[in-house]
Amino acid sequence: MRNIILYIYCLLCVTAQVAVAEETKLTPEQEKNLIWAKNLWQSLDRQHGEIKLPNGVATLKVPEQFYYLNPVDAEKVLVEVWHNPPTPKRLGMLFPAGSTPFDEAAWAVTIDYEEDGYVADKDADQIDYKELLSQMQEDTSAASKERVKQGYESIELVGWAANPFYDKKSNKLHWAKEIKFGDQKLNTLNYSIRVLGRKGVLVLNFIAGIDQLKLIEARLNEVLAIAEFNDGFKYDEFNPSLDKVAAYGIGALVAGKVIAKTGILITLLLFLKKFGIFILVGATALAGKFFRRNKS
Repeated sequence: MRNIILYIYCLLCVTAQVAVAEETKLTPEQEKNLIWAKNLWQSLDRQHGEIKLPNGVATLKVPEQFYYLNPVDAEKVLVEVWHNPPTPKRLGMLFPAGSTPFDEAAWAVTIDYEEDGYVADKDADQIDYKELLSQMQEDTSAASKERVKQGYESIELVGWAANPFYDKKSNKLHWAKEIKFGDQKLNTLNYSIRVLGRKGVLVLNFIAGIDQLKLIEARLNEVLAIAEFNDGFKYDEFNPSLDKVAAYGIGALVAGKVIAKTGILITLLLFLKKFGIFILVGATALAGKFFRRNKS
């Protein structure tokens, strides 16, 4: 029943915006965008409960406080609404219930899987995250200079927004970085979760602004509890005589990783920053005003 009520509420919100838009005589382009948003929202298959991910390695238990979008619908949101480049093999996306991709303050969690092998956690307690951050900042600064030469805005890794933490019992790792793009006033939040498995790692990344840090932290435990590996893929089922061991450890998961052409493991910062048209503004706001976030 709650799902039905939520669906009706969200549908009414978008429908009301279309009706108000007609009264305020929006431009044809704005009216077209409003109708497009309504149709896209209605097309999304918002799911709750037990959901087996497409690749068969893990299952989500999505409570009513969230809804899950399958890979096709997640791609609609990320590419068509938030204007990110297409990403193949994405496993889906999570949104908090009561929000839509069109809300100005919308946040979400993308779900991916990297089958690079078993990531050993023996060094987890020995990592100096302060030293690691310093190295990451140097790497980011060097990468930023190259970006500027190519005509892109600069990037600065401000620091940890939340210190890295690894839970050996659940084999789940999480941390957050604060990123500054160019001269933008509001910094970007990169909040990440990694769930270690027998053959690879589930990758959960929050898409949010730094001003939403407290909100994300308040919901962190709920998100951490949603994803679990299926039998046969769990971390403690690793068989050293059969299974591949990843070429990196916990520290590389935090820093970001990529294998260079030389075969050397180097650090890489990956960002997914949303921007685009948000039309579900407050009831007292003028319908038809669109909010555009800058490109990363």
